[in-house]
Amino acid sequence: MLGRVGQAMAVGRGRALLAALVAGLGLAVVAVSHAAPDPVSLLKVRLGGDSAETRVVLDLDKSASVKVVSDGSADRRLVVMMPGVKAAEGLQGAGRGLVKAWVVDEVQGQARLQMDLAADAKVKRRFLLPPADGVEHYRYVIDVAAPAGTPAGATLTKAAVSSPAPAVRADFAQAKKPPLPLKKVVVIDAGHGGKDVGATGSKGYEKDINLAAAQALKERLEKTGRYKVVMTRNSDVYIPLETRVRIAQRASADLFISLHSDSGPNSNLKGASVYTLSDQASRRSAQFVSKDDWFMKASLAGDQGVRDILFDLTQRATRNRSAIFAQTLLSSIEGEAPLLRRSHRDAGLVVLLAPDVPAVLLEMGFVNNPEDEARLRDPASRGRLMAAVAEAIDTHFGHNLKVAAR
Repeated sequence: MLGRVGQAMAVGRGRALLAALVAGLGLAVVAVSHAAPDPVSLLKVRLGGDSAETRVVLDLDKSASVKVVSDGSADRRLVVMMPGVKAAEGLQGAGRGLVKAWVVDEVQGQARLQMDLAADAKVKRRFLLPPADGVEHYRYVIDVAAPAGTPAGATLTKAAVSSPAPAVRADFAQAKKPPLPLKKVVVIDAGHGGKDVGATGSKGYEKDINLAAAQALKERLEKTGRYKVVMTRNSDVYIPLETRVRIAQRASADLFISLHSDSGPNSNLKGASVYTLSDQASRRSAQFVSKDDWFMKASLAGDQGVRDILFDLTQRATRNRSAIFAQTLLSSIEGEAPLLRRSHRDAGLVVLLAPDVPAVLLEMGFVNNPEDEARLRDPASRGRLMAAVAEAIDTHFGHNLKVAAR
């Protein structure tokens, strides 16, 4: 009797153990089946074409589905959702052709691409291209086209492509959407780096002070949420001067600020100063004009006179904006750093040569002056100086201005 009871108990325990194992395996299967797939990364947004047809290319590291939720026909705002796609923060840019501006953000865990259209247009076709022909990533292509018969370069209106509509009371008219909230692009250049150590103080090299200041300024600006900050270097590396200018141009920068620490003929000289481009060096800016820039395209017949006029106008406007910011910057930092007697200077420095990017070079002080070096190496003092620089940038663009005008 006891043997049978023991046997029954053993069988019961075995069945319980088996059930537990099955349940565990089931849970494991469920856990695996519900595991979230790795997100797809949006690598880049590229545009090409003209005002008749513009191609938008989304570079993706994996295959992804893309949904057009608004084709732009109603309000000239084209909206694309990308489920399961992650995008780097701050993806935005000036447009091209039919696209006036674009910005990528994240909504409910998926990437959203919004594009303001420059004219009446609609999505003509869209398709996914797998890696091929030397391209190692996926590309989702969206072709946006103007109404048939519209010549390239024309500015379209609704009246030009449709029959007259009946009059509509103004109070029932559709409200126009505000422009896309593009952030101002500020490029921060930490002077010198790597093999180029800059000036030498009693406690080290200029390049290290410049990088620490640039990182502090970047943190200040990003906290406001108003800026997309691009660094020419974020570590102790050597970056050629021409490359620093190209970085600002590729980023479509609204402002370029280069941070340096000076060195004088003697240790008594101290104080900060700001440099902008000199008149004599303005023509050297031509080396930074790309053949694809708008003012080069303006004279397809090769009219050098027209090209020179457009270049001069662009250069003059850029220099004016640079000079205005220089004065704002000096006023802001005056309480945090002593200023040289002639604090606003001009020079033909390479980093100031971009003809289409307002630029200044801030000499924060003299590393061979004990007081200036101590101030620049002290994190608290350096932080207050960079806070003053950030305040000047806010003042220059306007505290409430969040839309980048390009």
